[in-house]
Amino acid sequence: MRKIAATYVFPGTTSPIKNGILVCDDEGTVIDILDRGDSFREEAGVEFYSGILTPGFVNAHCHLEFSHLHNKIEKHAGFSGFLEKINRLRDEPANKEKAMQIADRKMWAAGIAAVGDVSNSDLSLSVKQKSRNYYHTFVEAFGFHPSRAERAFNKAAEVLESFQKADLSASIVPHSPYSVSQDLFEKVLNEARKNGGPFSIHNQESRAETELFLSGEGDIARHFTNNLKLDATHFKPTGKSSLQSILPFLPKENQLLLIHNTQTKKQDIEVLKQYRDLAKTYFVLCPNSNLYIENELPPIDLFRDEKLQICLGTDSLASNTELSILQEMLTVQQNFPETSLEELLSWACLNGAKALNIDDTFGTFEKGKKPGVNLITGIDFKTMKLTSNAKVKRLI
Repeated sequence: MRKIAATYVFPGTTSPIKNGILVCDDEGTVIDILDRGDSFREEAGVEFYSGILTPGFVNAHCHLEFSHLHNKIEKHAGFSGFLEKINRLRDEPANKEKAMQIADRKMWAAGIAAVGDVSNSDLSLSVKQKSRNYYHTFVEAFGFHPSRAERAFNKAAEVLESFQKADLSASIVPHSPYSVSQDLFEKVLNEARKNGGPFSIHNQESRAETELFLSGEGDIARHFTNNLKLDATHFKPTGKSSLQSILPFLPKENQLLLIHNTQTKKQDIEVLKQYRDLAKTYFVLCPNSNLYIENELPPIDLFRDEKLQICLGTDSLASNTELSILQEMLTVQQNFPETSLEELLSWACLNGAKALNIDDTFGTFEKGKKPGVNLITGIDFKTMKLTSNAKVKRLI
């Protein structure tokens, strides 16, 4: 048994507990949380730390398969430039398994306990089997032209079967509004309703995506025709945003993770409210990736005003310098200073766990849960803000 005390304990279910003591068994299962308040005194057998204790972080959006592309794509390439480089570099010779193993270990050391990971193949399967992190794999299907729908879905189904045979949680999802035909969307939608797992899609990630759906023009349209040599004559712009255009293909029954959302507007949220239950809808933000690619951030003030359920992700090492949820929190705090530390931690822990349907184990300190235990130091306790020196250390 371990008794771990800190300046504050953030349980995730109540307000922070000053001088709280977290009691866990040797395996990390929470036994109790003790509130000693101002009467706290040093006790034998109690570890005390100056800092805050939090549950393990949930990285709600990652691409482990791209770990070998670390430092291979320059910053601020723009979205179409980034897509072009990903397509060109993703299959280059590299020790991909070693790169994924290193990335996985670094995530664990950085306090991440669970990951929503996007995969296009079973390349990451063995790494996930051996990992101390929990993974839910979003098996991504993409095929812009209707003629590719059946082949693309069958490939995703084969990958899904591989993960399921390995007893790893997985579900088939579409890549994005602009890279999936209506035929493929319908196949993925039917599978999602049958499987019931969480459903993820890259959403409103760039101005080019909006332009494609409004007018059929822009950088993504040019990328399809010039770089990928695709026949785009079947695509008809809807005159609406990409999110509003694909709502019928987003299963109402499943947990929905909308990824990135840099171009999401209030009108999109209003239409979304009419279509589905926002209690099952999660806005996953990857701010450092957004800055890396397009030097732009999502409208977090709007999302906070709308009381949306926000999660945090890192995206991949192709578009980020490191896979660190703490660094994502620091970026949000720096650019949106009115966001409280308690809010940031709810995004980093509980909301991600709820989005992945794993909040029975992760996300909060509650009796019987085994969420992992992080110590964050470098806190300004007067303002309850992270400082630039903030660091995270995994204790369990």
